[in-house]
Amino acid sequence: MFNSFRFSAWLRLTGAMAVVISLLGLSACSEPKPAFKGVDITGADYAKELNLPDQNGQVRMLKDFSGKLVVVFFGYTQCPDVCPTTMQELAEVKRMLGPDGDKLQAVFVTVDPERDTTELLKAYVENFDASFVALRPTQEQLPAIAKEFKIYFKRVEGKTPTSYTMDHSAGSYTFDTQGRVRLFSRYGMGAQALADDFKLLLKK
Repeated sequence: MFNSFRFSAWLRLTGAMAVVISLLGLSACSEPKPAFKGVDITGADYAKELNLPDQNGQVRMLKDFSGKLVVVFFGYTQCPDVCPTTMQELAEVKRMLGPDGDKLQAVFVTVDPERDTTELLKAYVENFDASFVALRPTQEQLPAIAKEFKIYFKRVEGKTPTSYTMDHSAGSYTFDTQGRVRLFSRYGMGAQALADDFKLLLKK
């Protein structure tokens, strides 16, 4: 004799199994997210563009570095610690990447255009690596680019008019080889952590 209760239970069981199998299939097909050590900001609606003159007076945009990982860092040449440490780490990372080192482009944006002349910026970045680029916004451009990249800067007066310092954000932004912003790297992560993240991006 037909048992409607058992048949109904069987239907529920097979339906549940179908859902589980479907979910497993979707899980198997979707790519796992990379385990970045920096902050994954893929899809962010800020830090979209640069349009500033470099140390040679040439206006640079992100598309100029297509095919490379671009690391954008804001600082100033008279910075005593954060800036030289970050730039030195990027130079070290470039060496650690071996043949892929040529795919890394460091971009230093000054928050102190009053003192950071093009000549000074050129000498500063090339002291770390000859391929590094420095950008020099005007005093009028600086607030807009800082807002676009959500970075903080503030002049702190010194004992003389020219001995001031600049408080500023210490992290850096990394763009992938297609020019999309992907990572925010906190200051002090270290060269190895940065290199690991860049290797993941280069695999894409």
